[in-house]
Amino acid sequence: MQQILIVEDEPAIVSAVRERLEGEGFAVRAAPSGEAALEALAEATPDLLLIDVGLPGIDGFELLRRVRARGLDVPVIVLTARGDEIDRVVGLELGADDYVVKPFSVRELAARVRALLRRVAEVAALRAQVAAQGQPAIPGLSVDPARRRASLNGVPLELRPREFELLALLARHPGQVFSREALLRQVWGHDSFVDARTVDVHIRRLRASLAAVDPAAAERIQTERGVGYRLADG
Repeated sequence: MQQILIVEDEPAIVSAVRERLEGEGFAVRAAPSGEAALEALAEATPDLLLIDVGLPGIDGFELLRRVRARGLDVPVIVLTARGDEIDRVVGLELGADDYVVKPFSVRELAARVRALLRRVAEVAALRAQVAAQGQPAIPGLSVDPARRRASLNGVPLELRPREFELLALLARHPGQVFSREALLRQVWGHDSFVDARTVDVHIRRLRASLAAVDPAAAERIQTERGVGYRLADG
């Protein structure tokens, strides 16, 4: 049974979400604050986190920052009453995988939970596929799909899960142009609710990670204007 931790201080929302998710076969724990969530995470890592941005004390963004600082790759959906694009981008920049704007339908939220967990499973399958095909033929780049680790010129790259999968996919197909929609399908999954601009955010972070080791390597990820991205093959 997959475990979900919902970090939310509104009892009515917790009750409605818990009832829906438990009815679909998930085990649900709840934490009313960021501090309580950190304590719960110290005891056990759930399969998925639902984090409300407007928490008392440690807010949702700070909680997400601390979760990622601990090296936890648990998938995260952010719950926010803020509809501004900047707030959604901040959540993605901090490592959220998806977001839902309040007020929301618990049915839609449950669908997003299922879709995200399916994408996580598909990512694991992609790692196995990459392992079977061997290392990408990119000088200086090493990818370990089993451990979700990559290095450039012997220097470990600090990549979030989606960044890693984007790099692995592009490196296995040097020179091939991938549209944003194609990257969403292959990395996030066919049932993704994520906006295509999410790809831009993750590519930007991936380039920054590469540039920190070798600026020339970051330039290999090229933008095809109006289409998407490719990894230069020469």
